[in-house]
Amino acid sequence: MSHSEPDLTSRSHAALGDPVLQRALGNATATFIERRRESVATVPDWQALRERARRVKEHTVNHLDYYLEQLVGRVEELGGIVHWASTGEDVSRYVVGLARARGVRVVVKSKSMTTEEIELNHALEAEGIRPVETDLGEYIIQLARERPSHIIVPAIHKTREQIADLFAEKLHVGRAQEVAEITAVARARLRQEFLSAGMGITGANFAVAETGTIVLVENEGNIRLSTQVPPVHVAVVGIEKVIPSFEDLSVFLRLLPRSGTGQKQTAYVSFLNGPRRAAEAAGGGAEGATPETEFHLVLLDNGRTRILADEQMRESLYCIRCGACLNVCPVYQKIGGQAYGWIYPGPIGAVISPQLQGLKEAGELPFASSLCGACREACPVAINLPDLLLALRAKVKEGGGEEPGARNTAERASMRAYAAMAKRPKLFAAVGRLMRGLGRLAEKGGRIRRVPFPPLSLWTKYRDLPAPPRGGSFRERWKKGEGKE
Repeated sequence: MSHSEPDLTSRSHAALGDPVLQRALGNATATFIERRRESVATVPDWQALRERARRVKEHTVNHLDYYLEQLVGRVEELGGIVHWASTGEDVSRYVVGLARARGVRVVVKSKSMTTEEIELNHALEAEGIRPVETDLGEYIIQLARERPSHIIVPAIHKTREQIADLFAEKLHVGRAQEVAEITAVARARLRQEFLSAGMGITGANFAVAETGTIVLVENEGNIRLSTQVPPVHVAVVGIEKVIPSFEDLSVFLRLLPRSGTGQKQTAYVSFLNGPRRAAEAAGGGAEGATPETEFHLVLLDNGRTRILADEQMRESLYCIRCGACLNVCPVYQKIGGQAYGWIYPGPIGAVISPQLQGLKEAGELPFASSLCGACREACPVAINLPDLLLALRAKVKEGGGEEPGARNTAERASMRAYAAMAKRPKLFAAVGRLMRGLGRLAEKGGRIRRVPFPPLSLWTKYRDLPAPPRGGSFRERWKKGEGKE
């Protein structure tokens, strides 16, 4: 995120004014919410699973050094090479140096938020190495030269028609009419990239410490091609992705697909234990068999140990990147991922982006929340996202920062007036009666759809409010004995 870019408010208004984006977001998030609801309903011990997963992540994060050492030891025993990277620049230098040493000119990549975070593609391109995204959503985003709009579905903001136009323009093919045609075009192009690439780069959903296993889940099969066809496989993994054991993994493999896509299980789950040896290939190393590969595990910090040092904020490291909090968030549903200005959108993005980038760069994001708590309820590891957002807001204010829109004079004056009234009960009650009367004048069909004066005009420009109830305020009705048993 750069200060030269539009701020959160400007990006949000642009998103709200885009009818195509609004339709795409509404359809996609509604579908994911319903699929998740149906899938979760089939698991009788869902809440127990969430609680267990949270305990596992809490234990692992609190003993992260131990489990990372165990993971590294097992990976090296299996023949893998481990590199510790403090920053994204460290990762880029290592990967570029490895590619140069192996004569690699083309790299195929699976979907990886971690490599998006460190802008690895830009570093490769700067050195004349061509990265090719092989997840269909990421491939679309790469062609469009955009950032992902969702953790699980990077191109959630694009319609079929927009994708067809993009393929026709960038790939110089006839305009596809159906989804099957679009995927066929991508499959044909990517097949040749897999066969010619000298290196495959992935992230990891989980890294199992006791066995040194890198676990990857997907629905397209591109990850298996990225890891098994090129002679070199590099996995760039955030240090928080480690979990202790396969027994723990079984819990997360029940939670992740249901939370992310509403599936009982993804189409592919890959378990990678070090480099592949010739004897493990088809035919036991006979003629035509796949040769040995190299496996490099790059463990990335990039601000994660700084989060770990904060006893309150370390809870954000529990995230398993399922995207469930995005789908249920009323703010994300309206503005989409691009408006957040960086790689991680939604409630979890509003928590981790300011910590990874710094409050100066991303301090406005914690204010992009209604604090309704839907994200906390949807999170498979029960991260208390509203509390973390409030804590970050406090840090922004302590540092002298301001939330988006705070410079609006009318809004600031209104909040000061409200604070003054709240200290005077009689005045508060009188103003409440006045506002209820004005609200009923603006009522239409039981809703207040447009208020002409600020700051409420900013709110009702994009949303409506329930009309004030008839019969008085809650306090007045309580005094009359209504609702008392």
